[in-house]
Amino acid sequence: MTHPGENNRLRTLIVEDNAFFRQSFKERLHALFPVMIIQEAATAREALQEAKAFCPELIFMDIRLPDGNGLELTKKIKADDPNVVVIILSNYDLPEYRDAAVQFGAKTYLNKNSFSWEEVETWVKSIG
Repeated sequence: MTHPGENNRLRTLIVEDNAFFRQSFKERLHALFPVMIIQEAATAREALQEAKAFCPELIFMDIRLPDGNGLELTKKIKADDPNVVVIILSNYDLPEYRDAAVQFGAKTYLNKNSFSWEEVETWVKSIG
């Protein structure tokens, strides 16, 4: 459990099938929060395994995964751990995806093509 002021130590899981985006996102998170503990998953199956073994406090979740749907995955993970914060990251900026993300328990929905790192930093700092 984190305490105010220690948010940058969050156990964070990045669920993203695009290896380049996943690595770039991880590097940027580490630059902003050097002591953040980050694990990665490229598939829904890996994400479920990591969610159980790693017990992340924060998950950045892609919607389209090779073996599943990030929205359904969010719902499953939130059912097991209602305290985990899920932020959806997607290329698809569709109102129905945004609505479903919130309905399935995500904290917010960020478009991969237009989010700002200031936005990400604000969300990460608000968790704790």
